[in-house]
Amino acid sequence: MINGRSDNEQPHLVSLVLQSKKALQHGEQLCSRARSLSSTSAETAGDVIALDAKLRWVTSAVIEQLKLAASVAKSIELKRTELENQAKEWDNSRAQRSEALDSILESLGSQVIPPDFHSTSSDSSIFGSQDGSDDGDEDISGPFADSLPGRSPTETLRNVLVHGVPNHHAARMRDRSKWKTLRDFVDEHAVNDLLESLEGDRNILDDILSRTSDYPESLANTISAIQATLPVDLALPSLDIIFSTQETALAEMAKHLTSLAEHYDQMASALRDNEAGEVFSREDIQEMNRDTEELPAIIADLEHSVSSVASSHEQLVAAKQQAESNLTTLKGALSDLDELSDIMAEMLDRQEAVQIEVSEHLTEMHNSLVSVEELCHRFTSYQYSYNQLLMELSRRRRYMEAAEKIIAGMMSQLTALTEEERLRREEFNTAHGEHLPSDVCLFVQNHPTRWEIVTGNNEALEVLPEIDADLLAEANSRLATAAGNVRTLGASQSL
Repeated sequence: MINGRSDNEQPHLVSLVLQSKKALQHGEQLCSRARSLSSTSAETAGDVIALDAKLRWVTSAVIEQLKLAASVAKSIELKRTELENQAKEWDNSRAQRSEALDSILESLGSQVIPPDFHSTSSDSSIFGSQDGSDDGDEDISGPFADSLPGRSPTETLRNVLVHGVPNHHAARMRDRSKWKTLRDFVDEHAVNDLLESLEGDRNILDDILSRTSDYPESLANTISAIQATLPVDLALPSLDIIFSTQETALAEMAKHLTSLAEHYDQMASALRDNEAGEVFSREDIQEMNRDTEELPAIIADLEHSVSSVASSHEQLVAAKQQAESNLTTLKGALSDLDELSDIMAEMLDRQEAVQIEVSEHLTEMHNSLVSVEELCHRFTSYQYSYNQLLMELSRRRRYMEAAEKIIAGMMSQLTALTEEERLRREEFNTAHGEHLPSDVCLFVQNHPTRWEIVTGNNEALEVLPEIDADLLAEANSRLATAAGNVRTLGASQSL
């Protein structure tokens, strides 16, 4: 008994030593786990850094592939837009030419043709003709019937002179609703066939263009779908903070572990001293108890430090798992892009084939438009020539009227000349006929030729002998001499 206290008032030292030993062992386990976690964290941090670098590289590759795919989709869209613009240009050209064709056809349909201008033959028009109409049996014996091909111009003029120019003014004032128009001589079936051919060619062009019509949208949707699967950027924890936190925690744990080891050594030494017979005072026992009672707090601090190290380690593990997951997702995206690359190559080949086919077909379609343009020009020339025909026929009528006046004047002059010639012949025959032998120049008794200009009823022209100039001179000289003799004789008789 020391200081008056018995041994049963002192805590059992063995129990304190066991508590200290248990606390020390627990502390060593916690420190060992913390060191293991710290070591693993370092390795995990290295893996995270490597995975992050790989992610950045793969992400960059995926983005570049997506940009390339987007450029291919844009290229196909631009090519299609160019083809569609070419088709629109053709549509505009067709609309212009169709409008011009409709305009000239309407103009042809508004201009009537007198019935005596045309033949009922279906082969009479170089443009083809429509089915026979009710006026197919119209009489063509009008004023232009005399000018039909194959009839002699002199015969025509003779009919005009004999029968006169018929007046068809009253006939022309009749209802013209039954008259044919210039359009009636146009082959409407051929025109419709040409227009239907243009429409059929345009439908074929639409079918060709539709083969790749969904390519740009399909590529855009696929690219968007791949982009949607791309993971977000990996948010790495701050490695400096993590390692700094772990180092601080490990340092604190080392201090606590040292404290536990010292406490255990003190308690083990006290137990050995007690077993050797040393008796401790109450203050010593109370101090040992206080130190032992602090062991749970130290263990709690160690567990808290381990939790801190474990928490930072879990951050690294989570970052590594997220990086691995992102990498797996990116590999799937790369696989999709490889498949998309093959699809795009096939799309480009098909688009190129469509471009070639469209170009060839558009060339044929433009040639068809040239046919429409030529048809418009032909119909325009047809109408222009018809109007010129009207002007020409008007000119010819004026010519015929002028010729009729000239002919009438000539007939009057010829009649007067013929009568004068008849009188002079009668005078000659009366004065000189009895003095000429009957067998000399028998035709001197003939009457002058009666002229029927243009009518074709002319009598046989007189055949008069050609008299040499010297004979005429001799006759003229003799006549002059005879005239002198006659004057001399007349003077003598008057004397």
